[in-house]
Amino acid sequence: MKIAVIALGKIGLPLAVQFAAKGHDVVGVDVNAQTVDLVNAAKEPFPGEAGLQDQLSALIPSGRLRATTDYADAVPDADAVVLVVPLFVDAQAKPDFGWMDAATAELARHLTPGTLVSYETTLPVGTTRTRWKPALEAGSGLREGEDFHLVFSPERVLTGRVFADLRKYPKLVGGLSEAGAARGVEFYEAVLDFDERPDLKRPNGVWDLGSVEAAELAKLAETTYRDVNIGLANQFARFAATVGIDIYQVIEASNSQPYSHIHQPGIAVGGHCIPVYPRLYLWNDPSATVVRAAREANAAMPDYTVGLLEGAYGDLTGARVVVLGASYRGGVKETAFSGVFDAVAALTARGASALVHDPLYSDAELAGFGFEPYHMGEPVDAAVVQADHAEYRELRPANLPGVKYFRDGRRISSADQWPGVGYRVIGKA
Repeated sequence: MKIAVIALGKIGLPLAVQFAAKGHDVVGVDVNAQTVDLVNAAKEPFPGEAGLQDQLSALIPSGRLRATTDYADAVPDADAVVLVVPLFVDAQAKPDFGWMDAATAELARHLTPGTLVSYETTLPVGTTRTRWKPALEAGSGLREGEDFHLVFSPERVLTGRVFADLRKYPKLVGGLSEAGAARGVEFYEAVLDFDERPDLKRPNGVWDLGSVEAAELAKLAETTYRDVNIGLANQFARFAATVGIDIYQVIEASNSQPYSHIHQPGIAVGGHCIPVYPRLYLWNDPSATVVRAAREANAAMPDYTVGLLEGAYGDLTGARVVVLGASYRGGVKETAFSGVFDAVAALTARGASALVHDPLYSDAELAGFGFEPYHMGEPVDAAVVQADHAEYRELRPANLPGVKYFRDGRRISSADQWPGVGYRVIGKA
């Protein structure tokens, strides 16, 4: 097949590589010329994706994969077009379709009969049918269901392990018609491989969910579940700390029963998915009080964690406090909705001098976020762990000279590693 992948980001580029590795001819489209140049030079444009560089090194010279900024070079006569352009949520939790609208308009201009179009970006329920279908028809002059087919198939992978996740999880597809859904299933069966999953009630593979709306809701539901679960764990942790209970023992005990799956509490819920998709769900269902309460509870955790520090330290005015980790999670160079921003804001509001350290970011990059960089070995009064980078598991007081209090927002350390230092983890008194 000839396949076009629109947007070569941390999901789109691995998808393009996966399709090409299955023997198809793939052209990736991206508005960033630097990204296109790097891909065509067989160089990964972002670090940390397992197996990506090796695949690029093999596929680019073979001619199976190339990149362009020109939709006219990629879309006409394609058997399938997969779009993974980001969708943003503004400060009022309203979806901002700007980038997706622009990409859809360009796609429509060059769409030719016989093409399958698949959107993989997570969307509010109803978007594929009420927004993308009319936009594609108006821009192309073609009719969906007759001249082309449109499906929604949400990405379900985690950056850093995309290729493994593509094999591990069923690929969900929802079409606007039975014929479109069948075409979508046929396409994804031709470009993906799946691990055996004896734990599933039906074989791992491509699953037709029966409607495009069901596929849209499935992605929102699985991610919103995680946010609500974490919100509940955080509520348990805050209560447990007030009555001298170790919440981690409680969670371990509770989860020994097969119907309990309590997640872990922590300083923040970050990334492109978990903080965002519950808001997309709330856009559809504003009366979902459970979802809203969980989102508010999780958003409050950075300030709560800094409050724990303040309660032990006292007045933080003038105190040098380092926030360990700018990334939203360990091992990933990405700050989307990272707790670092609210943690720094909470410290600054209390008069502290907030510093930020992250082994994945240079001083210039940290300064670009508005942070004052911290270097290990410099004097500091207190520390707050925000990201669970592996490097932080080895920290000791000698790495943070003068540290008096260590607030572990990710449970990466323990009190015995911090003799003479006020150590505390979320969820324990």
